[in-house]
Amino acid sequence: MSKQITAVEKRSNAQRLDKWLWYVRVVKTRSLAAALVRDGKVRVNRERTTKPGYLVKIDDVITVTVQGRVRILKVLAPGSRRGTAPEAAQLYEDLTPAFEHCVTQPGLPETGRGKGERPTKRDRRALDRLQRSGSDFK
Repeated sequence: MSKQITAVEKRSNAQRLDKWLWYVRVVKTRSLAAALVRDGKVRVNRERTTKPGYLVKIDDVITVTVQGRVRILKVLAPGSRRGTAPEAAQLYEDLTPAFEHCVTQPGLPETGRGKGERPTKRDRRALDRLQRSGSDFK
């Protein structure tokens, strides 16, 4: 594959969206990056884009949904190649807010340590007590 850089990319320090997503290692292949954009799972500056050839510039904010996880990335530089992970990390700033590992409703017992297991007898009794007390968790 030849390295063709368009005149627009040379002048404005812009880069194709699918190429940039591939360079920063959001996905494993460029074709997966293009499919991600075409499926509408990418936003640039809060605007949904479905064109893999959309040119991203420095200071653009890209919101990507990959494998059920939302990532918010600010473009710091266009990439020149798909390098190692530390090299890729220099191309963006991660603006994704840090959430608690597990967010639960207060007062409800956790079931099966987050593995989708059935509640224990003790947990079921605790749920019954909450429902009988007229709580809002019905």
